[in-house]
Amino acid sequence: MNSLHAAYLGSLRADAFALPVHWYYNREALDRDYPVLDGTQDPLAQHPDSIFWRSVYEVTCPKDDILHDQAPFWGVRGVHYHQQLKAGENTANFQLARALHQQVSAAGKYDAEAWLDLYIHAMLTPDWHRDTYLEEYHRGFFKRYAAGKAPEKCGIKDEHIGGLAQVPALVAALPTLPLNELKDIVKEHVALTHRHSNVLRAADCLTRLLRLIADGTPLREALMNAAGDWFSTKKATGWESRPDRVIIGTILSPACYIAEAFPAALYLAWKYHDDLDAAILANARVGGDSCHRGAVVGSLVAANS
Repeated sequence: MNSLHAAYLGSLRADAFALPVHWYYNREALDRDYPVLDGTQDPLAQHPDSIFWRSVYEVTCPKDDILHDQAPFWGVRGVHYHQQLKAGENTANFQLARALHQQVSAAGKYDAEAWLDLYIHAMLTPDWHRDTYLEEYHRGFFKRYAAGKAPEKCGIKDEHIGGLAQVPALVAALPTLPLNELKDIVKEHVALTHRHSNVLRAADCLTRLLRLIADGTPLREALMNAAGDWFSTKKATGWESRPDRVIIGTILSPACYIAEAFPAALYLAWKYHDDLDAAILANARVGGDSCHRGAVVGSLVAANS
């Protein structure tokens, strides 16, 4: 298995592992509900930290019906974000990553129009994703699509780390493409849904890191050489003896916004650079947006393994 394909699989694995504890910010509740995190698990039906009851999405026509039978759970307190998924399955963003990898690998090239057709068809097909919660970027995209905008103009200015979920899949599907061309394609793809400059910068950084590691550069060296605007290896060296929940929670944030989430993910990848199992476990245990951080942590450490 080549390192880029390993990176793609690592991202899927990190997401599936974190699924039950995704968006737990109360670590006491996380430890109470999932006292043993030693493998993939079914999520509990209830999520004490769930705030998605405050999210509102009104279906107006078939072109924006992406919730399907999950719609009745919106606005209900305590519902787990991924209640319908089972142990080992991937959340919606990573199900899309799998579809993207399959499409691009089969075609031998990336085609934005073909991807948008697949994305729209998948999200509008009942039972395709079976995920209860869908991020803001999906909702924004399909509201614009239902209003008659061209698909390539339906992306919103979303600044969450979920925008990186498909990057390892796309990089793995185009392993021999020159780096400059690959970076342009990654930017084009991510901008279809996430038109935020920081998300695009992070996607570019992740692309460069994955290719550096695939070319034989050790992960820690790659981070030092190519992620300096996001991450300090000097600071990381001073942090690594301290508990992860202190570093990510006090110094770095476990939240989903890219400016906080990407550095936190890079730190975990740096600390656990030579142990994929430990990296995936640590990513889940610190809570917060663990599934989407998993795109970074899982892919980088798997590529380095």
